[in-house]
Amino acid sequence: MARATSYIQGSNKRVQMMVRETVDVVVSGGGVAGLAAAAVFGTAGYSVVCVDPAPPVTDRQADGADLRTTAFLQPSVQILKDAGLWDRLSPFATPLQVMRIVDAGGVVPEPRVTHDFDAADISDQPFGWNLPNWLLRREMVAHLRTLPNVGFHAGVGTVRLTTRQSEALVTLTDGATLRARLLIAADGRASPMRQALGIDVKTTRYGQKALAFAVTHPRPHNNVSTEVHRSGGPFTLVPLPDHEGQPCSAVVWMETGQEVARLLALPTEVFTAEMNTRSCQVLGPLTLASKLTTWPIISQIADQFYGERTALVAEAAHVVPPIGAQGLNMSLGDIGTLLAVSTPETLGDADSLRAYHRRRWPEVRARIAGVDLLNRASMVGGQALRDARATALNALYSAAPVRKTLMQLGMGMRRA
Repeated sequence: MARATSYIQGSNKRVQMMVRETVDVVVSGGGVAGLAAAAVFGTAGYSVVCVDPAPPVTDRQADGADLRTTAFLQPSVQILKDAGLWDRLSPFATPLQVMRIVDAGGVVPEPRVTHDFDAADISDQPFGWNLPNWLLRREMVAHLRTLPNVGFHAGVGTVRLTTRQSEALVTLTDGATLRARLLIAADGRASPMRQALGIDVKTTRYGQKALAFAVTHPRPHNNVSTEVHRSGGPFTLVPLPDHEGQPCSAVVWMETGQEVARLLALPTEVFTAEMNTRSCQVLGPLTLASKLTTWPIISQIADQFYGERTALVAEAAHVVPPIGAQGLNMSLGDIGTLLAVSTPETLGDADSLRAYHRRRWPEVRARIAGVDLLNRASMVGGQALRDARATALNALYSAAPVRKTLMQLGMGMRRA
């Protein structure tokens, strides 16, 4: 018996249940995670259609460009290689060899504790490789065009989901309906497909936002990702390729929502001065090299990662603050696990989806708890608490077995 569940875009849209195409997999959402899911399942031999209501922004200077970056950790790179994506992405990737933590929580905003977590302590490879999100979308869309069994339809959204034991019927904004054995919901933290299935989420709000932008600086970053901690959240500099002949980094600057609003209202020269004070000029004076974009900071996890003929992945399933490069790497973990529990015979059936949930949900919950703890520690404002944070950082770094275990957990080489 069919179960009809609906998410309607627009108040007067007439839904026409006319099946246009039958495929193995429909991916709802054309962000980085959705495009990756389409490539992973398409390369594995499944027929795939990926849809997204907004055309991807693939130019750094265009309005709406996602100026955040993604650091692909070692396990994620293998998933991208298997999907045929890494050959396209690797020429643009900057390796991350060292994660540097700087505590600047003293009375004066200057470094007082600095520790380097070096990938060489646990591996002969870097922690990961960093790429801008707008570029990822450009290259992923181009790769999907080379796969004859994958279709990507930008500017087409989802208005209705009907599921039954044997299939999902996904009705689109153009009036057509796709029939699939598996729907992958990669449609964001407010996921229409998750809402259509009635799956609840637990959300933690921190009162923070993140400013994301690019900067140039006189000192080379030497493939070191640097987090500067004071209060309000970390100020993170992530290596990028040189820009116009200058060393370049992506910045994620987390602060309270009120403080971000104040910063956005500043004239450029005043903002630049405050940015350089907050960065402690660890790479020398920073110069803005892009527009500013903002993102709300939350933690969120769905009560379950599946519904009938549907798997939730990426931010439809979980959201974490941008600390430790966990977000998209967790998303690729979802996609890799979903592929691993699926076969041509069992794709989208109840047993495989339950197996997916059992493998992913406990690990994701543990990682969210860990990132939550790190974020709360980075937010502390009182001097006594900032001093305690510096003491804890020293203790963790000084114990080599603990330091190595934390690095392995962060990279996904050990389960949380």
